[in-house]
Amino acid sequence: MSTLSSSGTQAVPRPTPGRRVTDAPTRTFHWLFALCFAGAYLTADGERLRLVHVVLGYTLAGLLVFRLLYGLFGPRQAGLGALWAKVANAPRWLRSLPAAATAGSPVNWRLGQNIAMGAAIVGLLLLVAPLTLSGYATYNDWGGEWLEDLHETLGEGLLWLVLAHLGLLLLLSLWRRQNQARPMWSGRVPGPGPDLVKHNRGWLAALLCVAVLTYWAWEWRQAPATALGASTPSAWVDGAHDGDD
Repeated sequence: MSTLSSSGTQAVPRPTPGRRVTDAPTRTFHWLFALCFAGAYLTADGERLRLVHVVLGYTLAGLLVFRLLYGLFGPRQAGLGALWAKVANAPRWLRSLPAAATAGSPVNWRLGQNIAMGAAIVGLLLLVAPLTLSGYATYNDWGGEWLEDLHETLGEGLLWLVLAHLGLLLLLSLWRRQNQARPMWSGRVPGPGPDLVKHNRGWLAALLCVAVLTYWAWEWRQAPATALGASTPSAWVDGAHDGDD
């Protein structure tokens, strides 16, 4: 119901910020993970950017460790148990489909959505460890050509999972006429109600960013002397690595 201000004009109600459903560390992990995978995939071919590819791969492994620790010791909403509970509902939900079709009852598509999204995320997390381990072995010339082929296969598999995840988000956004990726941008969904996540923990998200940037700076400083035989980073950029192509 509209109200009048002291000047007699109609007051415009302030838009509600919505409910917080995702905290800052989870969102920061998500976007750093996406950035590192995209960069690693684009730099997978060729020797000139091989070090960038390797560093981004190591960063993926570090982000995985953070996510596992945060899932074990963080808030309930970010817990690994909550993620696995979504996937564990898959057999029961699949068994309910024939019964719903026979009885003409509605299907719980929201549960199916949660299962599909949870399965995609679990698959992404499970692939990171063998992907980075095989990449480390390939970088150090262990195992031969078959290990390099395995690394490439795992990378393609991770790419398809990412595309499936994005495709599902797009379909759900069109179906519900609501941006399903919004919680990973703002951490909130529109509508009244209590916050599912009570604390944003922005300080932890900032620490995660600082840790990643510090690691990248350390690798940048170390790379010329240990990996490329140059004395300064500018020597690598100017072509000190060209002799290895």
